[in-house]
Formats: sequence, structure tokens, C-alpha cells
Amino acid sequence: MSSLACTSTNNLIKELGLQKHPEGGYFAETNRQSIQVPSPFASAELRSLGTSIYYLLTEDSPSGVIHMNKSITYHVLHQGRAEYTLIHPSNPPLIEKRLMGTNVEAGESRLLLVGTGVWKMSRLLPEDFEWGCLITEVVIPGFHWEDHKFLTMDGLATLCEGIEGGKREELMRQLSIYVKNNGGGETQ
Repeated sequence: MSSLACTSTNNLIKELGLQKHPEGGYFAETNRQSIQVPSPFASAELRSLGTSIYYLLTEDSPSGVIHMNKSITYHVLHQGRAEYTLIHPSNPPLIEKRLMGTNVEAGESRLLLVGTGVWKMSRLLPEDFEWGCLITEVVIPGFHWEDHKFLTMDGLATLCEGIEGGKREELMRQLSIYVKNNGGGETQ
């Protein structure tokens, strides 16, 4: 990645007024629509029509923890690259790895849509620590903490039911470092 096209993570944190995010990384809410709509994903509870945030992964906070939003989330890349792990609950779970970046020929994408009911986490790859990864997340209907949950170790065990033998244990070992109550989200 060319340094000419990127702003350092320290400058991004200052310029954008970012703060530590409970999921890992840094964030700042950039918009919350005043219009309220009943959310089809939260028992028709009223939610903002939409919200958006800047979200930044950095060398000192290179990964998020596994979490789920009830609403739909669009991720739009500004700079850097990050690998997203998407876990679709099923038996066995469907796990996708998606790379946000600018190299379309290598399968990278500048836009990622994560639907409702999908577990997700993001992380920087070691070669991307210098510039981090800055995205905008747009959540529709708007983000509300009541519509969000972190994966727990018990939840991970349940999610991995249906995976046989050593594959289950290996997947649980790989994912457990990204479970919030297992120390994930800061230095993994």
C-alpha cells in the first residue's frame, strides 16, 4: 500500500475524533437519522432510520471481537485492508472469509454487506499494521445496543455443534481468541 494514499492511524484518530470501541478498534458516530422506524429485526421497536460510524483497526487494536447486529450493516472502505470472518448460524455453521481492500483482481472488495443474524469479526493482517484499516459502517435500521450481542464461549460451543471431531476443537481454538469474554478484541 502506498503511503501517499494513506493517513497514519494516529492522525486518523485525532482528525476524526475516534475513541476506543467496545468491539475493539476505534470509532466515532458520524450520523444518526432523526426519523424513527419500526425495526423488522427488533420486534417492531422504533429505531433510527439509519446510523453510520467511522471504524478503524490499528496496530495497537488490530481486531474486533465476534459480535452480531440484528440490523443490516454496510461496510465501505476508505483506506487499508482487513479480513472479515462471517459466521452464518447453521448446522454446521457456514464460515466465510472476505477481504476488504482495493485489489479487486485479487478478490478484495471496497464494499461488504453483512445481513441480519450473521456473526462477524474483523482483523488486520500483519502486513497491513502500518496503515490500519478505516471503514464507514452504515446500519439500517440504525444501530442500538439492544440489537447487538457479543459471542460468548458457551455461544461458540453451541455454534460449533454439528462439526465433527478434531475440526470442531480446532475451529473453537481459532475463534475463541476473538470472543470478548475470552480476552479478544485488543491484541489478537
